[in-house]
This record gives sequence, structure tokens and C-alpha cells, in this order.
Amino acid sequence: MKRIIMTAPAKINLMLDVTGKRDDGYHTLDTVMQSISLCDTVEILRNSSGAITVDCTNKSVPCGESAEKNIAFKAAMSFYGFTGISDIGLHISIEKRIPSQAGLGGGSADGAAVIAGMNMLYGTGLSDSQLCGIGAKVGADVPFCIIGGTKLCKGIGEIISPAPPLEDCFIVIGKGGVGISTAEAYKKIDRLSLSDEQNSLIYDSTLCSLKKTCGNIFETVTENKNVSKVKKICADNGAVYSAMSGSGSAVFGLFREQKEAADCSLCLKEQNFFSEVCKPLPYGAKSL
Repeated sequence: MKRIIMTAPAKINLMLDVTGKRDDGYHTLDTVMQSISLCDTVEILRNSSGAITVDCTNKSVPCGESAEKNIAFKAAMSFYGFTGISDIGLHISIEKRIPSQAGLGGGSADGAAVIAGMNMLYGTGLSDSQLCGIGAKVGADVPFCIIGGTKLCKGIGEIISPAPPLEDCFIVIGKGGVGISTAEAYKKIDRLSLSDEQNSLIYDSTLCSLKKTCGNIFETVTENKNVSKVKKICADNGAVYSAMSGSGSAVFGLFREQKEAADCSLCLKEQNFFSEVCKPLPYGAKSL
């Protein structure tokens, strides 16, 4: 096999709490992640170039001479390093639909697609556990993006366990033009005094209980005014629950009815927000 095309689903955090900070600088989390149908498409081509090259439809994504900064590039290097494959030669082409600096795991999704795709492309037959181990060296969200579905993630995100599937619903994603730097968001979290009170979020798969028991600690430190604007538009259009995803700046709203979701998305677009209507997915990176 010389070529494979992968779908790379975005993720949302149905709940997210920061529980501490390790000596190595990584933060420990308590989060429930959900794969959604907003996806990038990643094409992977084997060649005999002896190099890894990357191109992307979004010009802000590192490519060309800057490709080594791209998570997809790092994922390929990590895969080669783990497997010991010496016949290096790969071109990665990313069709970007997931917005950047949104808390939707777009880079991690691409990295996960590369790792899962290379496993099929090279016929290495690695287990999900092995693939996640490769991904954990690249980024904290990459292991989840490989497995996908609805999962409880702890540690820095690499400790993954099953969670009840999210109740069937329609998901509206809304994001303003200004993104949020993950590094800056965590600096603000570090100024908080983390306590057991903040570590008490409970996930239940029903939409009503999400509203009562879940939340995102990063909403308490964000200064991005678009977050509250998008949440209000979601609420005004009938969202049962809405919250910021990850460290932001995208917001998701959960709707029971497709028409309500479509009306909300249209309203967001009319106010110049990025918006898509999605569905929850039971899987992560997958071949097309």
C-alpha cells in the first residue's frame, strides 16, 4: 500500500478540570472527551524521498521548511522511531476544516490520523495501546484522538477509560476570529488555587445532567468575550447545555432538535462567527 486517506475528527470536552501540575510542567486533567463529525482529511503517501514533507490547505499551519513544528510531522517521526522502519519517505497532505486555537484538538487529530494511517500503510499491526503510546510522545490529546468516541481521560490525557456514550444530539460549534493560546491559558490556570471543590465535576451521558454537573475550568480565566457571546446565542436558540471546549476559544452547544441546531448555527454565521452543526462520533482517526 502506497497511499491512504484518513478522517481526523475534532474533539470537544464535555467537562474539563485541571487537577494539578507535575514537576515536568505538564498539567494533570480530569476530562470527558467526545469525538465529533467536524473532521480534517489527511492523505498519507509513501515515497522514496528519505524525508517527511507536509502541506496543508490552511496557510497558518506549519509546512514546508517549518514542517518539523507540525504535530503531523512529529507523529510520523515518532512512528518511525517506535517501529524502527529505516525506509523513511512520506508526504502528508492535510485538508483543514477544524479551526486553530479553538480547543478542538485539530493538530492532535491530524497527528492521530498520521499514526493510525501509517500503521495501516506499513502493515505493522500495532495495537491501539501501542499506537496511543506513540501518540503520547507527540501530544497529550493524540491518544484520545486515535481511540475516539466518549472517553474519560486523566493524567495529562493519556490515561483513557470508557465513559457512557453521549446521548444522541446535535452539536453546534461556534468560534470567533480570535483564538486562545493554550500555553497562555494554562499560565492563568496556574494562578488559581486548585482545590477539591474544583475537582468535583461528574459526567453523566444525559444532556440535562451535563448542565447540572459539568463545566470547564478554563471558562473562569478566559478573557475572550466571544465565548460568552456564543454561549448566549446557543442558549437563546434552545441549547440544553453549552460550554467552552478545551482551553478555548470554541464553544459547543448541545441540542435535541436538528432545526434548533441549524437555526443557532445560522445565527452565529450571520454574526460572523465560524459555525458548524455536528454529531457525536463513536470513533477517532479512521480510514476513508
